[in-house]
Amino acid sequence: MPMSTLLEVMVPSRLGRPYRWLLASAWTSNIGDGIALAAGPLLVASQTSSAVLVALAALLQRLPWLLFGLWAGAFADRTDRRRVVMIGNVLRAIVVAVLCVAILTGTVSIGVVLVTMFLYGTAEVFVDTTAGTLLPSLVPRQHLSTGTHRLQAAYLTCNQLAGPPVGAFLFAIGAVFPFAAQVVCALLAVVLVSRISRHRVPDGAPGLFVPPSDRPATHVRRDISEGLRWLWGNPPVRMLAIVIMAFNVTWAAAWSVLVLWSRDHLGMSEVGFGLLTTAAAVGGFIGTGLFSRIERRFRLATIMRVCLLLEVLMHLGLALTTAGWVAITIMVGFGAYAFVWGTVSQTVRLRAVPQEFQGRVGSVYMIGVFGGMVVGQALGGVIAETWGLTAPFWFAFAGAGLTLALIWKALGQIAHADAAA
Repeated sequence: MPMSTLLEVMVPSRLGRPYRWLLASAWTSNIGDGIALAAGPLLVASQTSSAVLVALAALLQRLPWLLFGLWAGAFADRTDRRRVVMIGNVLRAIVVAVLCVAILTGTVSIGVVLVTMFLYGTAEVFVDTTAGTLLPSLVPRQHLSTGTHRLQAAYLTCNQLAGPPVGAFLFAIGAVFPFAAQVVCALLAVVLVSRISRHRVPDGAPGLFVPPSDRPATHVRRDISEGLRWLWGNPPVRMLAIVIMAFNVTWAAAWSVLVLWSRDHLGMSEVGFGLLTTAAAVGGFIGTGLFSRIERRFRLATIMRVCLLLEVLMHLGLALTTAGWVAITIMVGFGAYAFVWGTVSQTVRLRAVPQEFQGRVGSVYMIGVFGGMVVGQALGGVIAETWGLTAPFWFAFAGAGLTLALIWKALGQIAHADAAA
C-alpha cells in the first residue's frame, strides 16, 4: 500500500492538516507517557521498599487533577490554547531533565522522585486539559467522532501498549534512559503542536480559539463559577458528567483489588495478571477496528446503553468466575466496549459544549474521572477487607446496574446533548 494511501486511511484528509499535526503530537506525547508508565514505578521501587511511599507515588499522579483541575480549565478558556500546550510540555521536559541529572549524578532519592512526580503531574493537568480543547477547533463538527476515534487509538497504542514495554526495557539498560526518552518526546510534541497554526483548518471548523481582545478582565474564580453554572444549566451534559463519575467509582472499587483477586481467588501468577491487562488492550484494538462500523449502523443512544450494560455484565462475570481464562476473555470484551464508550462519550461532550467553555467543562469531567477513581479505590479496599476479594465486584455490579437503571431513559437525551446546547 502506498504511503499516501496509508496516511489517508489512518488520518483522512477531510480532517485537515492541522489535525494531522495534533495527532502526531498525541502519538509522541503518549509514547513518552507510556514509557514513564513503566519506568516511574520501577524507579520508585528502586529507591524505597515502603508500601506507604509507593502508594504515595501513585497518589501524587492523580492529586494535581483534584487540586488544579478547575484552574487549568479556566486557564485554557482565557488564553491561547496552543501556547499553553507548548509551554506546559516544555515545563514537563525541564522537570524530567532535572530528574535525569539527579540520576546521572547519583543524587536521586525517593524525595526527589516524589517531588518530580507531583510537579510533572501538575504540568500534565494543564497540558491535557488544554490539549483536549484543540480538537473541536480544528475539525468540523460532523467529523468529531472520527477525530476523537483516532486520538483515542493513539492513546491506546502508544500509552498503553507500545510505551510501557519500551520503558521497562530502557530502565533495564540504565535508569536514566527512559526519562531521557521522555524529555525528547515532550520537546518533539512542542515542535509538532507549533505546526498546527501554519495550515488552514477545513471548512466548517471554527479554527483555533483565542479569547477576544476586548474580553473583560475577570478573576479565575469567577471564570470557574461561570463554567460550573453552564454545566449545571445543561441537563444532558451535567448528567453525562455524573454518569462518568459514578461508573468510575464502581469500576475503581473492583480494579483496586484486581491483582490480589487474580492471585488469591483465581490462582493466577504474575504473568497471568499481566495477561489480564494485556487482554484489555487487545480488546481496545478490536474496538478501534469496529468503531466506524458500529457508529454507522447504530444510534448514539443505543451504543451508549449497550456499552454501559456490558460493563454491568462484566462486573457480574468477574464476580462469578473462578477460571483465569474466563477472566481474560471478559477483559478482552471490557477493552473493546470501553474504547467505544470513551470515544462516543467524548464526542457527545465536544459537540455540546461551546468553544469558550471547552476547558472549564472538560476539567470538571476529568475531576469526575479521577475523583471517582480515588473514592472507588478507597471503597474497594474496605469492602474487600470486610467481605472478601469478590465483594468489590459484586458492589460494582450492583452500583453500576442501579446507576444504569436510573439513567437508561436519560441516555437518549445525553446522546443528543448538542441539541439542548
